[in-house]
Amino acid sequence: MPSKTVLITGANGEIGHGLINFFAQDGSHKIIALDIHDIDDTLTDKCSFIKGSVLDEALLEHIFEKYSFEYVFHLAGILSTGGEKNPLFAHQVNVTGSLNLLNFTRLAAKKREEKITFLFPSSIAAYGIPTLEQKKKAGKISEEQYLFPITMYGCNKLYIEHMGRYFEAFYGLLEPHRDTYPLIDFRSIRFPGIISAETIPTGGTSDYGPEMVHSAAQGKSYSCFVRQDTTLPFVVMPEAVDALIKLSEAKKSQLTRQVYNITSFSVSASQIAGEVKKYFPQASISYSIDPNRQKIVDSWPGDVDDTKARSDWGWKPRYSFESAFAEYLMPAVIERYRCSSLKKCQNSS
Repeated sequence: MPSKTVLITGANGEIGHGLINFFAQDGSHKIIALDIHDIDDTLTDKCSFIKGSVLDEALLEHIFEKYSFEYVFHLAGILSTGGEKNPLFAHQVNVTGSLNLLNFTRLAAKKREEKITFLFPSSIAAYGIPTLEQKKKAGKISEEQYLFPITMYGCNKLYIEHMGRYFEAFYGLLEPHRDTYPLIDFRSIRFPGIISAETIPTGGTSDYGPEMVHSAAQGKSYSCFVRQDTTLPFVVMPEAVDALIKLSEAKKSQLTRQVYNITSFSVSASQIAGEVKKYFPQASISYSIDPNRQKIVDSWPGDVDDTKARSDWGWKPRYSFESAFAEYLMPAVIERYRCSSLKKCQNSS
């Protein structure tokens, strides 16, 4: 029986699936999974699932009283497209939910007199480059540049990064009996677009990449909502999970910051479409530009500088663009859609 426990909120999402599978296989931690939706059937035997919201303070209080967590992976939130459809609700879930988690983590750490590591997935949506011309000239963006997000999601992510720093280093600064040791070890990754073969994307503005892959594998036509030349950095899902785990395990003394960029490859929408068609020649991919979603994506970096992640905690991409398709996406797509081969997937299209 594992002696350590990990909490994963938003556990039914793409990254949550990967983290649960990792910890279940690793066997070092008891997994407590929290989500507002029923947990996927494939995860039922791998974790203790609690159905509920990060806005439910009574539930969170109960969870933190019942379990002693070494790690909190706070993944729950409203994504970029959903956030623009209902920005006030997105703010409530993303910001208030994160505030609740940080505060209950702080209280639990204070009670135990033991620091808890808090992992938060931020996003390139935290950036906001004013014009396409500046985006093209900017090259790889560092963690300190162009922090002027234009979506509620991006504003929320950037604010939660600052809130995490505050809870770690400055909470209760004017209290007479302020804690003299950090109660929270806050660590965050600004993820680029994430392409997953295992789960269908929902609500992300960078999801045109994975949507092309899944539509082609199912024999469905796909209308891309951004221009062919739209370029973003990406990682694939196993890399995203690996990065969170690797950052969580890094010695605090190695870290020079709390928020890190990572990337694996930077490609255009047309390059993704071209790679998809190598494997699915009959794939029907067209372009019908959504000007508002295009504006959002145009404000995000075409590439990011992940030097700090590489030097501080050894981040290294597992895949190139081509090998991501050949070694991860295509084999996983065959399994996902129960084709015995790519040829049979293609014949179903």
